[in-house]
Amino acid sequence: MGHYHDVLDEVRGPYQELRGTIGEVVAGYGALHRAAMAEGALSTKTKELVALAIAITRECDGCIAAHARAAARRSATEAEVAEVIGVAILMNGGPGTVFGPRALAAFQEFSSEGVADARGAGVTS
Repeated sequence: MGHYHDVLDEVRGPYQELRGTIGEVVAGYGALHRAAMAEGALSTKTKELVALAIAITRECDGCIAAHARAAARRSATEAEVAEVIGVAILMNGGPGTVFGPRALAAFQEFSSEGVADARGAGVTS
């Protein structure tokens, strides 16, 4: 286990509590997530890499953890993740050089345990 597993663990409880409070909103977000990330003209892996780049841009460790894990589960390579980080740095400048390496560390953490991570997280991905 590593830092990004801890990040997902940290958000799981509050996410579940929020789901209990505003379940319809959370369910709506889940439906939007499933629709947006479904296979289509772009593969789910490509969409996860795009989401990872956006997570870097938004400077969101929870998003980075969720989409790094999802990219690892969809057999993204470290080279693919690194190139996506390069694009995020291009579009973000300095902040991309801080959150890009975080995304790579998260991907490495999740990819090192193999594709099948049976642990569920509170966030969808």
